[in-house]
Amino acid sequence: MVEALKKDYRTASISEQDRTMLDYVVKLTKDATRCSPDDHARLRAVGFDDKGILQITLIASWFNYINRVADALGVGRE
Repeated sequence: MVEALKKDYRTASISEQDRTMLDYVVKLTKDATRCSPDDHARLRAVGFDDKGILQITLIASWFNYINRVADALGVGRE
C-alpha cells in the first residue's frame, strides 16, 4: 500500500477520509486561494471537525513553507 500511496494516493487503497484530506492538502498546496467553505464541508462530511481542519491546514502549510525555505537556501542539494 505504501508504494501505491507514494505513486498516486487517488488510486491507493485508503479510506474516504484520508482521500478527502489529501485532496484538500493538494488543493491547498497548489493554490490556497482556491480553498473554500465547500472544501471544509467535504472534510466535515467525512468526520473532521473544525479543530481537525485547522490542524490539517496548519501542518500542510508549515510543510509547504519549510520546503520553500529549504529550496530557496539550497538545503539538501549537492
